[in-house]
Amino acid sequence: MFSRTQLDIAGVGFYASVTIGIDALPFVSYYDFVNEDLRITHCSNIACTVATHASVDSVDNVGSYTSVAIGTDGLPLISYYNVTSGDLKVAHCSDASCTGATLSTIDSTGDVGQYTSLAIGADGLGLVSYYDVTNQDLKVAHCSDTQCTTAVSFTIDSAGTVGWYSSVAIGVDSFGVISYYDFTNNALKVAHCTDVVCVSPSTVTLDGGVNNVGRSNSIAIGADGLPLISYWDTSNGDLKVAHCSVADCSLATTAAVDTALQVGSDTSMTIGADGRGLITYYDQSNRDLKVAHCSNTACDAAILSTVDSVGDVGTFTAVTIGADGLGLIVYSDFTNFYPKVVHCSNIFGIPYVRQR
Repeated sequence: MFSRTQLDIAGVGFYASVTIGIDALPFVSYYDFVNEDLRITHCSNIACTVATHASVDSVDNVGSYTSVAIGTDGLPLISYYNVTSGDLKVAHCSDASCTGATLSTIDSTGDVGQYTSLAIGADGLGLVSYYDVTNQDLKVAHCSDTQCTTAVSFTIDSAGTVGWYSSVAIGVDSFGVISYYDFTNNALKVAHCTDVVCVSPSTVTLDGGVNNVGRSNSIAIGADGLPLISYWDTSNGDLKVAHCSVADCSLATTAAVDTALQVGSDTSMTIGADGRGLITYYDQSNRDLKVAHCSNTACDAAILSTVDSVGDVGTFTAVTIGADGLGLIVYSDFTNFYPKVVHCSNIFGIPYVRQR
């Protein structure tokens, strides 16, 4: 059943990230803007109409740019930014609902930790991509243990100002692949790791040059085993998708899948139960939350729908596929200043439609 629910109280919900826990229930991490804390929600049912909440880290101004994944121990692992000290931090939850957590600073060299993205590598350890503000570089941290109490960090792209909006996934070759924005060249780039630690990856520009593209990007590994990336074409106000033809993305095709006025920021990408990409994003012109369901593996076309249009809604989107095979979307309601969650009733993300 389609449902749209207020997720938490006012003043929270920025920089949201969502995943499905070992208990088959959604788990959300986000920033508490009012109290400047890292906050989480553990849903009590698949649609997340009932949930419990907790502040996981409340020392300093912490919790922006969150990213969450479920570790090999079955517990949530969250990367985030400490604004006060300019550090990259990780919280390892002590149980599925994160009633307690081990907090660790894993990079404190300069001002680091914005635009974090976290995935669990083939070695069972966390891999975090993030932006080095001091040096204006893209960095990656490879956790040294399951709890990520320590990590080794590397600069993987330093050609100009690079590393905004990073998003990481683990490819079928067991190596990390990271999409990110090159501010200097207004371009979408991809780094492909050549080992699990990601010491010396290859980098390639997928789109850019004429138009300003690549902000708000999100990466997932498609049913064909190849990276699929959603991103924003700022120049034209379009939602675009890049489909890599090879694992390292040295070859790729790009397509604009929504060109209606000004759309495409705040994208989040996942792969649905049907093997097609499901993309959530913000319609700037109408201030709505929209969803694009890819029509094929390459996503050169998509079925588009408006999921929420009540007030100014749809920024800070995050999407995952629930235990029921349907999309679950977390996003911000700017009119009421609180986070919301949508449970889709079909694989296309179209509201109130049931398949027969």
